[in-house]
Amino acid sequence: MAPDMIIGATNATGTLAKAASLSSRAYVTFLAGNGDYVKGVVGLAKGLRKAKTAYTLVVAVLPDVPEEHRRMLVAQGLQFVEYHKIDDILGRRHPEKTWSHTPQYKIGYCQQCPDKVHWPTELGPRPALYFNAGMFVYEPSLSVYDDLLTTLKTRLPPLLPPLPSRDIYVPIPPIYNLVLAMMWRHPENIELDKVKVVHYCAAGSKPWRYTGKEEHMDWEDIKMLVKKWRDIYNNESLDYNAAIDGETDIFVAVLLEAGVAQFVTAPSAA
Repeated sequence: MAPDMIIGATNATGTLAKAASLSSRAYVTFLAGNGDYVKGVVGLAKGLRKAKTAYTLVVAVLPDVPEEHRRMLVAQGLQFVEYHKIDDILGRRHPEKTWSHTPQYKIGYCQQCPDKVHWPTELGPRPALYFNAGMFVYEPSLSVYDDLLTTLKTRLPPLLPPLPSRDIYVPIPPIYNLVLAMMWRHPENIELDKVKVVHYCAAGSKPWRYTGKEEHMDWEDIKMLVKKWRDIYNNESLDYNAAIDGETDIFVAVLLEAGVAQFVTAPSAA
């Protein structure tokens, strides 16, 4: 969430230059494909509405999101922007290479308890902090965006690339970013009764397709968290109300003027 969103313009040298600024903050989520993740976006929108958030939710979609799912977004009062520029870059990442392929995983190293496992000197310097992109707070910068895009186009980065802002990066505490696996990997760090944001990222934990059959999914605390999500998702009083303010228009206008996204006129939800 950024207090100042920079609007960029391309100068004669082809690089991004500062053109103006606009005070605005927003939550941004991403949606791709024709799977059932659109339910997660709807649940997020209703959850933020229940929390009476002061900030709007913007959905960044890829072109392969079908019309039916876009109608669902519109029905919840969500506007969205469509991204094209990174499609080919995303396709270069080998999908099978996940956290389990990293040196950290192989030796059992974790930033939640960095002193528990010694980092071998033969692997080089101890790795910098990394973050789970499911929930992070960021002050966007078009210069950083330009550098990042250029890097992605020229070479495939490692699974855990160095953060552009690593010197000021601070992990969000589990209270505001509960990755479910933390409940069994680092229970000593979890105060479940204080949690504000839950990241349903563990295998089998997606509330809209939860069966309870996967490992750890039969825990009573997991069942409780899934029920909380479903209660919000099924609560019709949390559906979109036209009385909600139009701050989304402001944030989307910034992205459009920056030239990093394309506004998509959605079909009527009727």
